[in-house]
Amino acid sequence: VQLVESGGGLVQPGGSLRLSCAASGFIFGSYGMAWVRQAPGKGLERISYISCGGYYTNYVDDVKGRFTIPRDNDKNTLYLHMNSLNPEGAAVYYCPNRYGARLHGYDNWGQGTQVIVSS
Repeated sequence: VQLVESGGGLVQPGGSLRLSCAASGFIFGSYGMAWVRQAPGKGLERISYISCGGYYTNYVDDVKGRFTIPRDNDKNTLYLHMNSLNPEGAAVYYCPNRYGARLHGYDNWGQGTQVIVSS
Protein backbone atom coordinates (compact mmCIF):
# COMPACT_ATOMS: atom_id res chain seq x y z
CA VAL A 1 0.00 0.00 0.00
CA GLN A 2 1.27 3.43 -0.92
CA LEU A 3 -0.19 6.84 -0.34
CA VAL A 4 1.89 9.66 -1.78
CA GLU A 5 0.89 13.23 -0.99
CA SER A 6 2.13 16.08 -3.16
CA GLY A 7 1.38 19.67 -4.05
CA GLY A 8 2.46 21.37 -0.86
CA GLY A 9 4.62 24.45 -0.81
CA LEU A 10 4.72 28.12 0.05
CA VAL A 11 1.56 30.16 -0.47
CA GLN A 12 0.64 33.68 0.56
CA PRO A 13 -2.26 34.32 2.95
CA GLY A 14 -5.46 34.36 0.95
CA GLY A 15 -3.95 32.16 -1.73
CA SER A 16 -4.94 28.75 -3.08
CA LEU A 17 -3.25 25.39 -3.30
CA ARG A 18 -4.24 21.96 -4.59
CA LEU A 19 -2.91 18.87 -2.87
CA SER A 20 -2.93 15.42 -4.46
CA CYS A 21 -2.76 11.95 -2.96
CA ALA A 22 -1.77 9.15 -5.32
CA ALA A 23 -2.89 5.75 -4.05
CA SER A 24 -1.65 2.32 -5.05
CA GLY A 25 -1.55 -1.22 -3.72
CA PHE A 26 -5.20 -1.42 -2.68
CA ILE A 27 -8.67 -1.09 -4.19
CA PHE A 28 -9.01 2.68 -3.95
CA GLY A 29 -12.77 2.70 -4.47
CA SER A 30 -13.28 0.46 -1.44
CA TYR A 31 -11.75 2.92 0.98
CA GLY A 32 -12.92 6.15 2.47
CA MET A 33 -10.23 8.81 2.43
CA ALA A 34 -9.40 11.70 4.70
CA TRP A 35 -7.13 14.69 4.87
CA VAL A 36 -5.48 15.09 8.23
CA ARG A 37 -3.07 17.87 9.08
CA GLN A 38 -0.55 18.51 11.81
CA ALA A 39 0.51 22.06 12.50
CA PRO A 40 3.86 22.73 14.19
CA GLY A 41 3.71 21.78 17.85
CA LYS A 42 0.13 20.54 17.61
CA GLY A 43 -1.65 17.22 17.30
CA LEU A 44 -3.30 15.60 14.31
CA GLU A 45 -6.48 17.22 13.08
CA ARG A 46 -8.82 15.62 10.57
CA ILE A 47 -10.09 18.38 8.35
CA SER A 48 -12.08 16.46 5.76
CA TYR A 49 -13.37 13.02 4.84
CA ILE A 50 -14.89 11.50 1.70
CA SER A 51 -16.67 8.16 1.42
CA CYS A 52 -15.66 5.33 -0.91
CA GLY A 53 -17.87 6.43 -3.79
CA GLY A 54 -17.52 10.11 -3.08
CA TYR A 55 -21.18 10.64 -2.23
CA TYR A 56 -20.56 11.74 1.35
CA THR A 57 -18.11 14.38 2.53
CA ASN A 58 -17.58 16.28 5.72
CA TYR A 59 -15.36 19.15 6.78
CA VAL A 60 -14.18 20.62 10.04
CA ASP A 61 -15.83 24.00 10.64
CA ASP A 62 -12.57 25.91 10.14
CA VAL A 63 -12.31 24.91 6.47
CA LYS A 64 -15.98 24.71 5.42
CA GLY A 65 -16.62 26.79 2.35
CA ARG A 66 -12.90 27.13 1.62
CA PHE A 67 -11.67 23.55 1.10
CA THR A 68 -13.09 20.73 -1.03
CA ILE A 69 -12.10 17.04 -1.12
CA PRO A 70 -12.80 15.52 -4.54
CA ARG A 71 -11.61 12.07 -5.50
CA ASP A 72 -11.10 10.36 -8.85
CA ASN A 73 -11.55 6.61 -8.44
CA ASP A 74 -10.49 5.98 -12.04
CA LYS A 75 -7.14 7.66 -11.38
CA ASN A 76 -6.80 6.36 -7.79
CA THR A 77 -6.24 9.91 -6.65
CA LEU A 78 -7.58 12.09 -3.86
CA TYR A 79 -7.38 15.86 -3.92
CA LEU A 80 -7.69 18.74 -1.51
CA HIS A 81 -8.53 22.09 -3.04
CA MET A 82 -7.68 24.82 -0.58
CA ASN A 83 -8.79 28.41 -1.06
CA SER A 84 -8.43 31.53 1.08
CA LEU A 85 -5.61 30.00 3.05
CA ASN A 86 -4.77 31.62 6.36
CA PRO A 87 -1.72 31.12 8.60
CA GLU A 88 -3.63 28.44 10.54
CA GLY A 89 -3.47 26.32 7.39
CA ALA A 90 0.28 25.89 7.69
CA ALA A 91 0.84 22.22 8.48
CA VAL A 92 1.91 18.87 7.15
CA TYR A 93 -1.05 17.33 5.33
CA TYR A 94 -1.64 13.57 5.23
CA CYS A 95 -4.21 11.45 3.33
CA PRO A 96 -4.93 8.30 5.35
CA ASN A 97 -7.40 5.66 4.15
CA ARG A 98 -10.14 3.77 5.94
CA TYR A 99 -11.63 0.52 4.69
CA GLY A 100 -15.32 0.45 3.85
CA ALA A 101 -17.88 2.24 5.97
CA ARG A 102 -16.02 2.18 9.28
CA LEU A 103 -16.53 5.32 11.30
CA HIS A 104 -13.20 5.49 13.10
CA GLY A 105 -9.52 4.78 12.63
CA TYR A 106 -7.24 4.79 9.62
CA ASP A 107 -5.43 1.93 7.95
CA ASN A 108 -2.52 3.51 6.09
CA TRP A 109 -0.73 6.84 5.99
CA GLY A 110 1.53 8.59 3.54
CA GLN A 111 4.60 10.67 4.31
CA GLY A 112 2.73 13.96 4.12
CA THR A 113 3.24 17.18 2.20
CA GLN A 114 4.07 20.47 3.88
CA VAL A 115 2.10 23.65 3.38
CA ILE A 116 3.61 26.97 4.45
CA VAL A 117 1.40 30.04 4.56
CA SER A 118 3.45 33.18 4.70
CA SER A 119 3.83 36.54 3.02
